[in-house]
Amino acid sequence: MQKKLILDTDLLDITISRLCQELIENHGDFSETVIIGMQTRGIFVADIIHKKLEKLTKKNIPFGYLDATFHRDDFRRREIPVKANETKIDFPIEGKRVVLVDDVLFTGRTIRAAMDTMIGFGRPQKVELLVLIDRKYTRELPIAADYVGKSVNTLTSQRVLVELEAQGHKQNKIWLINKD
Repeated sequence: MQKKLILDTDLLDITISRLCQELIENHGDFSETVIIGMQTRGIFVADIIHKKLEKLTKKNIPFGYLDATFHRDDFRRREIPVKANETKIDFPIEGKRVVLVDDVLFTGRTIRAAMDTMIGFGRPQKVELLVLIDRKYTRELPIAADYVGKSVNTLTSQRVLVELEAQGHKQNKIWLINKD
């Protein structure tokens, strides 16, 4: 197995800062915006983005997380039953601009499931997608991110590994792994 470093700690911090600046440019005072992290790994990225945005804007921005397990189209196809994670959205999303955050955009199926899940909480005015890594050439559904940390050319056989301090790792790093 070969590992290639995509983003080290410093570059990841710069990337997240840039993403936050893009959000500030497009959302202004965030009065009509909510941030929702995707379970399981997207919540860590969303939390980092949320804290940095609140610090930069000095505003309280509604933040929650969403589990789309039961809306996935492969839910019943797995040999081992998937365990659901917690969904925590304790604010209205009706008429709001939702920034959905995940770590890696791969096939697009998880995002499709997330949008189906969100409808249970109201009809947002707009949904935007923010991802740290956009895996190009692997999309199975016509899903595209509005905010991308880094686009990476990948093969289906490869894997992107996001290691964050919030997950218990020593440093924030993102790797591309070849499963040779």
